[in-house]
Amino acid sequence: MTKAIRASDLLLDSSSPEPAVPIVLRGEGQTTAIEGLSPAQSAWLAAQGFQGAARKLVMVPGADGQIAAAVLGTGTGASGDPTGPGALLAGCCPQQLPAGVYRLDGAGPAGELAAIAWGLGAYRFRRYKTDTSNKSDFSKADGALDIARLKLDVSIDRARVTAIVDAVWTARDLINTPASDMGPAELEAAAREVAERFGAKVTSIVGDDLLAQNLPMIHAVGRASPRAPRLIDLRWKKAGGRADAPRVTLVGKGICFDTGGLDIKPSSGMLLMKKDMGGAASVLALGSMIMALGLDVRLRVLIPAAENSIAGNAFRPQDVIKTRDGRTVEIGNTDAEGRLVLCDALTLGDEEAPDLMLTFSTLTGAARVALGPDLPPFYTDDDALAGQIAAAGMAVGDPMWRLPFWRGYEKNLDSEVADMGNVSESPFAGSIIAALYLRRFVKKTRRFAHFDIYAWRQSLRPLGPKGGEPQGARAMLAVIEQLAGAKA
Repeated sequence: MTKAIRASDLLLDSSSPEPAVPIVLRGEGQTTAIEGLSPAQSAWLAAQGFQGAARKLVMVPGADGQIAAAVLGTGTGASGDPTGPGALLAGCCPQQLPAGVYRLDGAGPAGELAAIAWGLGAYRFRRYKTDTSNKSDFSKADGALDIARLKLDVSIDRARVTAIVDAVWTARDLINTPASDMGPAELEAAAREVAERFGAKVTSIVGDDLLAQNLPMIHAVGRASPRAPRLIDLRWKKAGGRADAPRVTLVGKGICFDTGGLDIKPSSGMLLMKKDMGGAASVLALGSMIMALGLDVRLRVLIPAAENSIAGNAFRPQDVIKTRDGRTVEIGNTDAEGRLVLCDALTLGDEEAPDLMLTFSTLTGAARVALGPDLPPFYTDDDALAGQIAAAGMAVGDPMWRLPFWRGYEKNLDSEVADMGNVSESPFAGSIIAALYLRRFVKKTRRFAHFDIYAWRQSLRPLGPKGGEPQGARAMLAVIEQLAGAKA
């Protein structure tokens, strides 16, 4: 079996000796003569009706019949698909161009973003395909790469671009893998693989040891599955970094499959539940980026991993369970299990009083009803942090939208028999109420934000195919780089 292809195989250094076909980026109305094209080639471009429309890609032939150049339309320069700068549409190129080596002309300061988009757009998940001509290693039968590759401009930091793309690819692989091959133990193995790559340390608390070490909620949610639940704990700090470097804690929901428990989901609701560990994949992606780029932070990644299954020992509606911080929760619905595993992990992370703590979770369908699958809501009480998140998301094509921790809905979590319930009796404001529940377990952390992500792309787009997506990871990298002082 050939080695799996990664971003470094597709994104070539500027010093690579291979000749590269130029790809010119042109916005709407920017159809003036393109340097290097002959009059006949310019006429060909005009005959194709090229006007710079977004995602319009025209291949220009040379005298030998081969591709001499390609021109990609970026529309008005601010794309709606994906949302963000027009350079992100470079992700269309590896989806449409034949195998070969190309270079981008006209990307300007957005060259790095275009290169990242190229790598993201090139992703394929073919782990289970038996046709060897269509495997995820992009290889033909003779071993040649069957994919459009990009030679980077000398001004682009190749190590940075490949670190970001590889992290997203890894997260997509995890989310796309079916639950038959991605249970709590396999998720832990993936975290250990990431840790080994960057010299991080991983510990885990498994099965009944969760009770012994006061993580009862994770145990309750996962105890009905034959695959033991666990708390995965990754720690890393930059070699030679500052002793007072900011503490950054990432918490990701790792429900490897969600039946809904005794409040069982209908079959349609269960169809995509392999992606219910998308929060865990997202924090592993973000953590990988942080470590690969050597950001000066003290990183901790916490993943409560479990299957919400059905058996005689499954937790039940109206059970009352004590949390790590001692408060009790009445279970109103066993299908609201994500917030249960997260509250114990949040309490554990909060005990160290980090400077920044983030939760990524496929938490509520209500978030999708409110904002759709492409625009995850986020929650924070810190206005400055909210501004950073929103701006970073738009700048890198990883958009998110702030929703409020609306205090008026706190009463919806009241319980007559316990300190709180895990759901509201009202059908309204489900994402906000879930966020309010999580915030109750964050007391010492300096800044906190929660991301209610979908972790899935519903169809082929410029930044990738249908399938898993670690939403918010690239945006939060930009925010954490600012926190670490890596970027202005």
